[in-house]
Order: sequence, then structure tokens, then C-alpha cells
Amino acid sequence: MFPFVTQNYPTSPGVYLMKGPRGKILYVGKAKNLRARLSSYFRGDAGLSVKTAALVAKVAAVEVLLTASEKEALLLEASLIKKHRPRYNIVLKDDKNYILFKLDKRSPFPRLAFTRRVARDGAAYFGPFTSAAAARATWKELGRVFPLRKCGDRALANRVRPCLYHFIGQCLAPCVKAVDPDDYAALVRRVEAFLTGRSAEVIKTVQKDMEAAAEALEFEKAAGLRDLLTAMRRTVEGQATVLTRLVDLDVVGFAATDHGVGLCILFVRQGRLLDRKTFFFPGVDAEEALSAAGSALVQFYRPESFIPPRVVVPESLAPVAALAASREGVGAGGGGPSGGPVTDEAAAGERAADARALAEILEERRGGAVRLGPPRGREERKLLEMAAVNARRAAEEAVKAAERDVLPSLAAAFGLAGLSRIEAVDVSHLGGRGVRVGLVVFEDGAPRKRDYRAYAFPELEGTSDDYLALASFAARRAAAGPPWPDLLLVDGGKGQLEAVARALGEAGAGGAFALAAIAKGDTRSQNEMHDVIYVPGRKNPLSLRPGSPELLFLQRVRDAVHDFSVGRQRAARNKAGLSSDVLALPGVGPKTAKILWEAFGSVAAMKAAGVEAIAARTGLGPKRAATVAEALSTLPG
Repeated sequence: MFPFVTQNYPTSPGVYLMKGPRGKILYVGKAKNLRARLSSYFRGDAGLSVKTAALVAKVAAVEVLLTASEKEALLLEASLIKKHRPRYNIVLKDDKNYILFKLDKRSPFPRLAFTRRVARDGAAYFGPFTSAAAARATWKELGRVFPLRKCGDRALANRVRPCLYHFIGQCLAPCVKAVDPDDYAALVRRVEAFLTGRSAEVIKTVQKDMEAAAEALEFEKAAGLRDLLTAMRRTVEGQATVLTRLVDLDVVGFAATDHGVGLCILFVRQGRLLDRKTFFFPGVDAEEALSAAGSALVQFYRPESFIPPRVVVPESLAPVAALAASREGVGAGGGGPSGGPVTDEAAAGERAADARALAEILEERRGGAVRLGPPRGREERKLLEMAAVNARRAAEEAVKAAERDVLPSLAAAFGLAGLSRIEAVDVSHLGGRGVRVGLVVFEDGAPRKRDYRAYAFPELEGTSDDYLALASFAARRAAAGPPWPDLLLVDGGKGQLEAVARALGEAGAGGAFALAAIAKGDTRSQNEMHDVIYVPGRKNPLSLRPGSPELLFLQRVRDAVHDFSVGRQRAARNKAGLSSDVLALPGVGPKTAKILWEAFGSVAAMKAAGVEAIAARTGLGPKRAATVAEALSTLPG
């Protein structure tokens, strides 16, 4: 166990980083009193949960960062967790911002656009939607009801004729037609009223306008208003009313199970349940649930997120209730990595400080008041119960999925304690030209595409040396630093694996993570995917059965990095091809040249193709394809 000396640490608030023997950050925690919190970990195993005991057994060093207040400690903790993603912390795997509708009312002809970031720019925001498909479906339905412009500002300024939306009655075409700004502004007000929950008011107004048009014998106008009325009613019927008051709020519920803690956030906008989001944190017990929920909320509500004026939480997470509990000295202890094995009174005090800090952080990020508190009235209590039920269901479903997960058994095959982040690397080039090394990342079994990278090495042009390319990649990867993978998978054999291992060692990153290579086996046949896995220091491959879930998963990762690296290499080749002889042909511009390169891949293939083949594979019209074929025939060779 790590030789802990209490006197080495201050009694002020701050953040502590527990590190393993190789310097990898295992856990990031915060404390109102660093000395008291850290000493509670190293008084023996009494009172430690299984997860905390496992953590403490691996700790080789502890670093601290002092802060001026509990709020700063909470913010710093969230920032470090997001950066390092320690194994023993509560980390939101899905930490993207969700889709919102943005109505920029400063524009003379506003449009309803998609965005994932909230800015203090005077625009109106509506949402969020956790599903992009659901958001787009709603946007399409609103487009049928309210004919606002769909194009961007650049298209609005440069368009010379109406787009298709105008011809199907879903846009007034202010880009080219003389649309009355007052009429358009009235339409915008109607859209905003509809999205802010005043749908009944809008429907009543439209119905009166329809009846007035009918009385005035303006039957065409009345028919249009009738269709609008029908569309609006259909849209409203698809939303569930859960509050009689037109308010915006989020409802946060959590549930502790034997396998971990589930968390659910319901998004209620203008009294209607718009969407929900669920999370599951495995290995967190009931005593850690409150700290886990608080940590998750700090990560979930980011500065660019949409934060409503009210967030309904259980009483145990509300600042007032937590403060009362701390004064009375009651409450469950916060054992484990989320809170440390401290006394009931100290735990209640920590929760009170965390709840107050969370409320302050939400207000700062929203730029306005945020009420963080327990439910008011029967309707909100029912919503909180609904959130708790969904949180428990999320936990149960996650456990069932984990039972089918291959990662634990795969980790065991590699002799690893766990396997969360996997990186895979592959080299692609064409006869030594356009060398690209692709890197893909899988986290918890799913691709993390925003972490994909493609490395270019101009100095290696013409070498056709895969070993040198991999060694160059390893040096760059070592220089990039954490987050380190649990496993780096190389698409290749023993030679490629040795090249990577040697380069990592020379760069000072040897042993920072496990290495493996996936190669074609000697007995690979047409109907048998017999790939083999090599690891450093072992002559024979790992004994993974062909067709096993573990090997199939590694093959999926290998295929992903292969496709990615080849795609990036091909894209680079196509880009270079734009300056080739094809681009110099009369009547062939950059767009056509790119289409030709993507369709045929070489000048020889282009020349060999006839007019019909060029038209079929590029989408060019017959006349255009004939012109291109004639130009290609003038090329030598």
C-alpha cells in the first residue's frame, strides 16, 4: 500500500490525483479538507468498499491541487475527469451537446436552424433533443406548418431562383420574392409561440383567421389555413403534457442497484415532456450514489449547453435539504472513490457544499438564475418518480448488455485488469506514395469517431516502408500523451508489432499500455476468418478461437482502422489528383476531376471507360460524359 503521510497535505479545499506505479491517473477526487479526506483512504481496509479497496491497492502516489473554494474544486475535478478519463471515476461516455432549435430573431428573415451550442447572442433556443433523427423529424413537421426559409444566410444573399421548398409550399422564398417583413415577422412570432408551448393560443388564432377568410369568400386562403390548423393539431398531439403550467425544467432522478447507479434526466419544455437521457455508472454502490449523481451533473451541464431555469432533483441533492442534513449531522456516508469513507456528519457537510457549488456553477453557465431543488406539487413529484423508474431501467438494461459484452473476457485474454479504451493503427499508401497512418479509437466497445486521427509523413514518400511509418507514428503518439489506451492494436504481424514497441520505448512511453497485433493466420481460407493475435514477448499467438466473440470484435476494430486509413489515403490521393493532367483538360473543372478520380481511381481506367460507363459511374449527363470522354482520349498513354 502507498506509504501515506497525513502531515504532507494541507487542510484546505482542493483536488487530489491518485496515480498508479507508471504515473497513470487512476482517480480524481475533490475535498473540502484534503488532509482529512486522504487520510480516510489509508487507515486500513475497514469501511472501504470493494471498489475503493481495489483503487487504494494500486495507488503509488498522490498529487494535490489547491483551490480557493469548494466550487472551484468541483469545477477543476470535472475538468480533469474529462481530460484524463480515469478508470475509477464517474465519467459520462456520451458527453456531447444535444441538438437544439435556434431562431435568430436579429435576422430580417429568421430561420429555424439546428445547433449544439448555446450562445448569448439574442437568439431563441428550443430543446434539447437527444436523438438527431427525432429533432429532424420535428423540424420537418414544423416546416410543413410554418413556411420559414430553410437556406443559410449565404444562400439567401446569392440565390437567384426559389428552391424546392418554396414550390412545395414550405418556404415563402424571401431570397428572391418580395415578402412583406411584417407578415414574415408575424409568422416568426407564431413559430416562437408554438415552440414555447402557447400552441392553444396559436391554434385559436389560426381558426379565427380561417373562419374570417371563409366569410369573406376567400376560399383559397381559408383552405390553406385549414391545412395549417390540421398540421398544428397533429404536431401537438405527438407531445405528452405532464404539467399544467407552461414551464421549462429538467427532472433528475437516480437509482442505486446491486451493479451500479442509473441516472435519468427528463427534459420538460413548456409543460410538455420533450425527451430524456439516461446514464449508467457500474460499480458505484448506494452510499456513493449522491456523489456520483452530483459529479455527473457537473459534466452534463456544460457552459454551451441549454440549462433551464429550474432543475428538479431529489431532496438529498437539493442545497437546502443537504445543508439541513449537515447541521443535524445525519446522512449516509460517502464511502468509496466518489466520496471516501468519512463520517456521517462530514459526508452530509460535503454534500451540502457540493449542492451549493453545483447550484452556483449552473447559474454561472446559464448566465441567469437556476433553481436547483426538490419537486413542487404532485405533478413534479410524479415526474421525479418517472425519472427514478427510468434510471433503474437504464441500470438493468446496461447490466444485461454488459453480460453480453466481450471486453471483460478479452481483457482476461490479454492479462489486463480492464479494457475500456482501444486504439488501432494501420498504414496505407499506393506504391510508397501518399503515406497515411490511420488511428481509430473504440471506447467501451463503441467507436469514438471524434478521436480518429490520420497522420501524414511526407518525409517517407517513396519508401514503401511500413515499419518506418509505424515507428514514426509511435513517436508522434508518445509525444501526444494521455489519454493512453488500455490496448493499442496494430494491423500487421510480429515485425510491425516490434517496430511499434521499439519506437514507443525509445520515446519513453514503453509499458504505458498493452500492445497487440492482428495478422492473417497460416490456415486462413475463403470461408474461415482465421486471424491471429500476437503480443510482445510471446512467440505463439494468443489462443483465441476462430469465430469467437473476442476475435470477431478485434477483427471489427481492425476493419475499422483499415477502412479509415485507406479512405484517408485515397482522399489525399484524390486531392493530389486535382492538379494532375485531368484537371488540365478543357471543360474539366475541380469538381468533375474529383468525381472522376473517386469513380475510377486512375487515368487509365478513365480512358478505358466509354461514355455510358462515365455517365453511369459519375452521374454526369450524356452530353457532359461525351465531352469528358473526348477530352480524356487526347491524353497520351
